[in-house]
Amino acid sequence: MKKNEIALLILIIAVSVGIAYAVGQSIFGNATTKPVDVETATEISSEVEPRSDTVFNSSAINPTVPVKIGDPSNQQPFGN
Repeated sequence: MKKNEIALLILIIAVSVGIAYAVGQSIFGNATTKPVDVETATEISSEVEPRSDTVFNSSAINPTVPVKIGDPSNQQPFGN
């Protein structure tokens, strides 16, 4: 490459970077000029609430108990 071509290439790159920076600043702006309100965290207490009797009662369904539906006569899967 000739010196003129390299200089032109550097000029085009510099102008492109400048335009990209200006467009980026216009789209995203400056983050330090915009104040933001942040919610404060609530304190976690060490007290334990009593369990709900509507969920934990003696007549509730136990999901850990295996359920049998019908007679399991076919022990091989997919009828093989």
